[in-house]
Amino acid sequence: MWPFGPSYREAVEAKQAERTKALSAAPTEIAGTTEDPAILAATATEIVLNIETGTWTAAQVVEAFIMRAAFAQEATNCLTEVMFVQARERAKQLDADFASTGRLRGPLHGVPVSFKDQFDIENFDSSIGFSTWTNKPATKNADLVQQFIDAGAVIITKTNVPQTMLAFECSNPVFGRSTNPYNNKYTPGGSSGGEAALLAMDGAAVGIGSDVGGSLRIPAGYCGIYSLKPSHGRISSTGARGPVPGFEGIRTVVGPMGRSVKDLELVCKTVFGSQSPINHDVAPLLFREISLQAKLRFGYYTSDGYVKASPACKRAVLETVAALRKQGHECIEVEVPSILDSFNVFVGMTAADGYKTLTSHLGPDPKEESLFLATLGPKLPGFLRLLAIWVIRTFIKDRTFAGTLAAAKVSTMGEYMKLVAARNEYTRLFQVQVWQQHAIDGIIAPVQALPQLPHGGCANFSALAVSTVLYNVLDAAVGCVPVTRVDPSKDQLTNEWLIGPGLGSSIFESGIYRGKSPLYDPVATEGMPVCVQVAGRKWEDEKVLAMMKVVDDALGKERGFGPGSWDRRDIKSLTTNN
Repeated sequence: MWPFGPSYREAVEAKQAERTKALSAAPTEIAGTTEDPAILAATATEIVLNIETGTWTAAQVVEAFIMRAAFAQEATNCLTEVMFVQARERAKQLDADFASTGRLRGPLHGVPVSFKDQFDIENFDSSIGFSTWTNKPATKNADLVQQFIDAGAVIITKTNVPQTMLAFECSNPVFGRSTNPYNNKYTPGGSSGGEAALLAMDGAAVGIGSDVGGSLRIPAGYCGIYSLKPSHGRISSTGARGPVPGFEGIRTVVGPMGRSVKDLELVCKTVFGSQSPINHDVAPLLFREISLQAKLRFGYYTSDGYVKASPACKRAVLETVAALRKQGHECIEVEVPSILDSFNVFVGMTAADGYKTLTSHLGPDPKEESLFLATLGPKLPGFLRLLAIWVIRTFIKDRTFAGTLAAAKVSTMGEYMKLVAARNEYTRLFQVQVWQQHAIDGIIAPVQALPQLPHGGCANFSALAVSTVLYNVLDAAVGCVPVTRVDPSKDQLTNEWLIGPGLGSSIFESGIYRGKSPLYDPVATEGMPVCVQVAGRKWEDEKVLAMMKVVDDALGKERGFGPGSWDRRDIKSLTTNN
């Protein structure tokens, strides 16, 4: 039953027992305290306002979210470190202080929040699913955690991540597999997957994740919530643990996740430019209020060139464009420089040491299957890898995937510097050929080629991240906005997807759209969210938030996203999936 040794077994059993005990604090005997749907359906901004006016107390708000977080855990296994007892005490203290002074502690007073497991919180582990990292509680808070506490937030839990955080299948040997709130046969994405699942079910008002290749946008897209990947340096990452310290080819970015654009903005207003007395990893650039022109000019594209976007994802982009045009904005289709080039730079950089540092923390833990394709290239012996590349290029005629496999190798320092130079050159090319040539304010694009992946899909289709990786290579500000839901009557495959030629990788498109069991299945995913990316230039974080608001308003409230939307979902269309 436990083939990987006693140290692994004991660590997992102890950690899961600890979580079970902490979860037992969820039920309450306090008279009149219930899981109030009005509280769960409130934005973070509305929560603060209602506490300030005396409509709610912080204790009432936190209790409602604790009960829902426990329910979300039962449904999706999205939690890691559970802090319900501490959250109750914190809420009581906030209420006492408010009663005494009549003043809010800060802009997040009484707001229940969650953090991705990697963020250090004093007296709790940041194991990110490694058994060898358990039972090693943090001795101080991450800078961002302390900023949230100082702003009055109430931290109720940390959330699950994929093993190594490189994949977007949210599963690890310590805490197990998280599932999508809308369909338990599908993943909530990653690496901020537990965070997205919790927020989608209203288990926290706002949350914090991180992103090096799509880890904020992919789970937000899979679960139908909002997220922002800011430019690197706007939000502190000091105290956020990762498996590859020192890797700066593609900088990891910390960003907010939530149930409305307004809540993302609230977080950014609170923490942008905030530096600790010791760590100065944040640009001293506070949140800037901006005013957009009445008429904006958006560029858009419907496929990343690696895998043709599915009917549902293409429809989401086109419906967004139609909604924007209806509001008087200009939208033009744009062609971006080869996204394949940006992806292969990303692959080459992350694979440069053969993923030795990344996987060095596994210890006795079994390796998750989601890492199979992502880490395959450098493991192949030189001759076998060259042979595979030749076969794929010559006989399968898939130059796209062959190029990626060629990039996935151990590199010398000289080769690595060439990759850095290629990254910089691609960024300059994108600036000229997209931003300057088309004179656009922002870009509307698919999050991925598929709305969601079933469990296990990441093992062989991790290259789907190409569409989000682009904006990490560019270090661009980019957000995720929910648009629609999968509709079998609108999103069936047609000859455009069933017969060639494809736009990019024939191997990937065949597995996704053709064959006996294609990954894309609009019937199985009926009612599940479909989102888009809204991208801007580097340092245009505030403008991207404002453009996300424009997109959100243009699409309208009737599409059914935001606080309380999980409770209002179409039960009939989803019960067959769960």
